[in-house]
Amino acid sequence: MIPQNFKDILSNTENAGFYQTLALIFFMLFFIALVIYVFSRPKKYYKEEEEAPLGDEEDDDFNLKN
Repeated sequence: MIPQNFKDILSNTENAGFYQTLALIFFMLFFIALVIYVFSRPKKYYKEEEEAPLGDEEDDDFNLKN
């Protein structure tokens, strides 16, 4: 029998619950680390990034003047 999707593969193993729990833990750790990283950056960093699209640089390829 050829499995049709990922759920079929995991449901036929003995440790399906363990793999699902492990995946959830990895996801939560990654998400929490990402939130901590974002909130640990200084506001000055985000202020510079916020104004980046409004910068008026002469050598931009997008600001071609004909």
